[in-house]
Amino acid sequence: MLQRYPILAIFTAALTLSACSINHPIAKDYPQYLTNNQTTTIGRTNLNTGYALTPSTASHHYEFRAMMTGAANLWVVEFGQILDQTLQSSQVQSAFGKLTKDIDTDGNKLLFDLVQYQFNDFSAHVELRVTYSHSGQEVFSRSYRADGQGQGGKMLFAGAFGMKNAIQQSTKLALDEILGKLIADLNAAR
Repeated sequence: MLQRYPILAIFTAALTLSACSINHPIAKDYPQYLTNNQTTTIGRTNLNTGYALTPSTASHHYEFRAMMTGAANLWVVEFGQILDQTLQSSQVQSAFGKLTKDIDTDGNKLLFDLVQYQFNDFSAHVELRVTYSHSGQEVFSRSYRADGQGQGGKMLFAGAFGMKNAIQQSTKLALDEILGKLIADLNAAR
């Protein structure tokens, strides 16, 4: 049969030997994840402020594979989108007096700059530098680092089906910790 259909044989061999990749964009349904998973652990400030992401943060793109969930699965984290979606979430919006994207509010501005994002050892590892300025004067610029809770159980028992949730949950927990520290620092600086 292979002699009769050489193109089919070549195609079958190429398909068998190639590594097909299935992309899983994490930010795509992150707003829905945030709606379903609100917590109140980040604190509260009455500060009215605008915020912006540095260009490198806004365009951040991180890809990885986790052998535990199958080598064909490519997990795509666009942290800038996730951070922006987090800052726009009802949980974070209610933690501030007012938090508006790209607008100076009462002369206040927060600038978020991603230093590092990785997902390894079953959890998200995030480092953000946040600069707070008032009326054009820098009040403080600090790096915040947090590791999200490990999600090895989800990855082991749910495989690829649980991986997206594992990334979302661990990333959210890391961001909650960072935002909690930031809010405490904003309150102390006023």
